[in-house]
Amino acid sequence: MMCATPVVAVPMASREELVAQVRAAETAFAATMAARDHAAFGSFLAEDTVFFSANGPLRGAATVMEAWKRFYTGPVAPFSWKPDTVEVLDSGTLALTAGPVFDPQGRHIADFSTIWRLEPDGRWRVVFDRGNDVCAPATGP
Repeated sequence: MMCATPVVAVPMASREELVAQVRAAETAFAATMAARDHAAFGSFLAEDTVFFSANGPLRGAATVMEAWKRFYTGPVAPFSWKPDTVEVLDSGTLALTAGPVFDPQGRHIADFSTIWRLEPDGRWRVVFDRGNDVCAPATGP
């Protein structure tokens, strides 16, 4: 006699719920900088994450952790960020967050965009991240 385990279909969260999940993940990710918690920062990275930097892409969580360690030294965060845009694919598997980056005095110095993937453990983790400096206005004639 064969025994079968019934398959239970888990309903996918609504788009609004997914957006809220991703916004919360991005907000918590950003809070690691203010808290000066480098280990917590790493917990948001997918193992195969890619961060774009001035020297080319940083591939893998360990590489990103090493490169970003310098941002977590010292008592004051060198920058902060917050999402003002959150979009999730209809499949509920990938999401985009984007928004401003601020210096310690609160000046808008850059913009970021991050791609998140819903991992098998149910957590959203960063797969791609990129920041771009804010363009300075042209001066003179």
